[in-house]
Amino acid sequence: MSALNTSNGPQAPRKFRLERDNKMIAGVCSGIAEYFTVDPLVVRLVFAIGAVAGFGSFILIYLLIWLLAN
Repeated sequence: MSALNTSNGPQAPRKFRLERDNKMIAGVCSGIAEYFTVDPLVVRLVFAIGAVAGFGSFILIYLLIWLLAN
């Protein structure tokens, strides 16, 4: 038997999108935060720390997400 959410009906799958209203640069971090329902500041801090500690690899990841999600 499959567990269906009968209170709200079937839900559409979530889609990632760039957040245009709460963006700082391109809306990638706020889009990730909205998708995972976390605070955008947390995602921005993870990307900032990752950019410094990962020798710029998070900058490349950010740019790839920006290009692919656009």
